[in-house]
Amino acid sequence: MKILLKNARVVDHKNKLDGIMDILIEDEKISKVGESLSDVADRDIDCRGLVIIPGMIDMHCHLREPGFEYKETILTGAKSAVAGGFTTICPMPNTKPVPDNVETLKFIIDRAKEANLCNILPFSAITKGEKGEELVDFKAMKEAGAIAFSDDGIPVVNSRIMREGMIKANEVGSFTSAHCEEKSVASGAINAGPIADQLGVEGVLPEAEEIMAARDIVLAETNNIHAHICHISTSTSKNMIRDAKKRGVNVTCETCPHYFSLTVEKVLEKGVNAKMNPPLRTEKDRLAIIEGLKEGTIDAIITDHAPHAEEEKAKGLATAPNGIIGFETALSCEIMNLIDTGALTYDDLVRLTSYRPAELLGLKTKGTIEAGYDADLTIFDPNKEYIYTKDMVVSKSKNSPFIDEKMKGKVVYTIVGGRIVYSDVVK
Repeated sequence: MKILLKNARVVDHKNKLDGIMDILIEDEKISKVGESLSDVADRDIDCRGLVIIPGMIDMHCHLREPGFEYKETILTGAKSAVAGGFTTICPMPNTKPVPDNVETLKFIIDRAKEANLCNILPFSAITKGEKGEELVDFKAMKEAGAIAFSDDGIPVVNSRIMREGMIKANEVGSFTSAHCEEKSVASGAINAGPIADQLGVEGVLPEAEEIMAARDIVLAETNNIHAHICHISTSTSKNMIRDAKKRGVNVTCETCPHYFSLTVEKVLEKGVNAKMNPPLRTEKDRLAIIEGLKEGTIDAIITDHAPHAEEEKAKGLATAPNGIIGFETALSCEIMNLIDTGALTYDDLVRLTSYRPAELLGLKTKGTIEAGYDADLTIFDPNKEYIYTKDMVVSKSKNSPFIDEKMKGKVVYTIVGGRIVYSDVVK
């Protein structure tokens, strides 16, 4: 099938495109990119007023299946992802059972194929049962389809085990993605400080993230291997990673929309739906994260999409589980807090949401708009304003601090492998 996308603002980081162009899709691939294409297609779509970027890639999310299907399933998560413009997502391994073996990993991959919406590339655990004691078979898991390795949500506390895991991941052409949390200073509900004191809950010290991030930087530098650090949230973490990169250390990192959009003060308004791990931080940290995105210290924006049932979040701030859903609001957060403020350009956005994630994951046919590449595209209206209501939520869970908030920027089409898998156009 041929699809001709006409009159869009096309933005691509690799080829430094930013102008009004047409894109011809033939079957699963991009066939042509240029001005005023006259090719005959099976379907023409006028994209006047819309922006087309390479399909967004989420390197870090949670789909809950197997084991916690009451929160989310691979199918409902995929539906939420494509509604948010994501064409590739990478679910973390904190499921039950854990994908620490080929059989469980293949179950997830098969479920993803059945959903048949977006590319779903699962992480393997680093250690068996995410217990931090015994390493998985890295070679077997990579060959079975694991995109990378993480014990996300549960830091590998034993530094010898983490060192060995990082080395083995690198040996098979992959990497570890580390949830950095020093448990001895990590207890608490929200960021330590006046808001925690006001609400009478224990505060999480920022050092919890920073100490473990420093350890992984040391392991990467000493052993000359790649380390990837999950969802950084503090200015100190950002500065350490920046300085390590300047020294030539092979360390990369990611952050989430909530860390450059919100601060801990949001907990006063949204309560448990503004509780996550790492927690929302201070305005100083928020601005530092934006600086890290602009300067290239931070390699990727991820959602950390973490669905939870309403009854779980209703337990109260001290005991409710951490995490918020994020697929459907990520783009709006990026437009409102990065693009509209002038902090980043659309070229920067493509670098952070498509191009660099594709590089890190080794996805050689994704992350750019060019003839011969996969026809994975995110098409959106950057000026569309809307109220994100609970009724609009596609995810099975509704735990978002953005519900009932005014948002800007709306996905109109999501195209995966040349197929329109999501459309916001009323027929």
